[in-house]
Amino acid sequence: MKTIKFDYSNALLVNKKEVTSLNSKLIAIEKSIKNKTGAGNDFLGWVELPETMTSKKINEIAGLANDIRTKADAFVSIGIGGSYLGAKAVIEALCGAFNTFKIKPQIFFAGNNISGRYMTELLEILKTRKQIYVNVISKSGTTTEPAIAFRILKNLLNEKYKKNAGKYIIATTDKAKGALRKMAEAGKWTSFEIPDDVGGRFSVLTAVGLLPIAVAGADIKKLMQGAKDMKKILDNAKNAENNIAMQYAAVRYLMYSKHKKNIELLVNYNPELHYISEWWKQLYGESEGKQGKSLFPASCDFTTDLHSMGQWIQDGVRNIFETTLEIENTGCNIQIPKEENDLDELNYIAGKKIDFVNSKAMQGTIEAHISGKAPNIKITLPKLDEYYLGQLLYFFERGCAISGYLLNVNPFDQPGVEAYKKNMFRLLGKK
Repeated sequence: MKTIKFDYSNALLVNKKEVTSLNSKLIAIEKSIKNKTGAGNDFLGWVELPETMTSKKINEIAGLANDIRTKADAFVSIGIGGSYLGAKAVIEALCGAFNTFKIKPQIFFAGNNISGRYMTELLEILKTRKQIYVNVISKSGTTTEPAIAFRILKNLLNEKYKKNAGKYIIATTDKAKGALRKMAEAGKWTSFEIPDDVGGRFSVLTAVGLLPIAVAGADIKKLMQGAKDMKKILDNAKNAENNIAMQYAAVRYLMYSKHKKNIELLVNYNPELHYISEWWKQLYGESEGKQGKSLFPASCDFTTDLHSMGQWIQDGVRNIFETTLEIENTGCNIQIPKEENDLDELNYIAGKKIDFVNSKAMQGTIEAHISGKAPNIKITLPKLDEYYLGQLLYFFERGCAISGYLLNVNPFDQPGVEAYKKNMFRLLGKK
């Protein structure tokens, strides 16, 4: 069985001796995660999800998704933060940058902003579609952004389907309480549960992420199998010498605490990975950014951003390190053609695959940034499919929990998120 690989041989400042010196601390943290004895232990349900998401639950989600795929030409997923980022990340990774034009039904996302223009344009598109399904995702049903979007889109469904509007609404929410649960029961909508012990940013492997991903045509059984196999690998790897989640957390911690690197750049060389970075930023930023400490999670899409951020990364403040996401085999075979006059001077690579050139661009960039004293670590996926994405998602989640505990913060709460909401409610006159 192939697995994703983790390589910190180009980490420069951090070596194997430093990483393994944290063994006793890492082993104790892993034990607290498995035994649910650490801070925020009420939200550790994600640890066992690859095993507790039964075939029955997965088949139920996949079955509804297949039914929607045969009937609908538009599917709207309403949610914010972890309620949409995981699904969008996996869908874009699998379906590519032009997925809107390739898959049926078209997948749209709403409730992740409060932009009037965004909603106006979405409504204009949806009004031209024959059959629309809406999946509203919220534990409470009162989170402002998705609640506004759902109210507007529910009104659209009521206008379109009259008394049958409820047949086109799926609620993913708390199993027993909250405004959305009450609405779902009153409207007799199809619904899925968000487990009480799984926070939003760790929820991609629940119905929160799995339903939209399945509607996009992805094989969620393979996704879950990848996560399950990664869990087994990490469970069986007892220390930092062979546990890649421990290694990742340890390298990050040492970069930050010992070597004063306070920015981690997650970089990729394939645009379809852009939203993997967005999901990762929320996962690590919201989990670690507390008590005035933690790495700042940032991202770049290479080689695109080398023409905007490359100078800063090469020669700017040396407070960064890079984590590079690599796809070993993209399966793409397009070649660069030869031209007689060679005015653009590309004949020296004529006949080469574009991905070969891309791989050399990656290699050259890593060498350049290392020479510029920007440490680089690498995560390699054998290929970009459901199975290896499942491995990657679970690897990042497990590494995030370990990282948070190394920093001595609760990785599963988000007290700072409430500050802007209180101010917004005051300014809006909410009582």
